[in-house]
Amino acid sequence: MDTALAFAKSLKELRKSRRVTQEDFSEVSSRTYISMIERGLRCPTLEKVDEFAGVLGVHPLALLCLTYLHAEGHQNLERLFGKIRADLNR
Repeated sequence: MDTALAFAKSLKELRKSRRVTQEDFSEVSSRTYISMIERGLRCPTLEKVDEFAGVLGVHPLALLCLTYLHAEGHQNLERLFGKIRADLNR
C-alpha cells in the first residue's frame, strides 16, 4: 500500500476511534488539507504528524507505527519488525 494511503487509513482510524472530527484539527490545519490527507492525496511532514498526534492524544510514533502496519500489513510481524530495524539502521 502507498505510504500516503496508509497514513490516510491510520489517521481516519484513530480519528474515528477517538471521536475527533476534522474540525478538531482546525488549530493545526485547514479542513481541505485534512481532507486531502485522508483521501491519500498528500503526505504530511513530520511536524504535521506531531501536531495531528497531539490533537488525537497519541504519541506521534503510534501514528507512524500504525501507518507502517497498514502499509506492510500483509507481512507477518517478525518480518515486519526486521524490516523496520533494517530501515532504522540505514
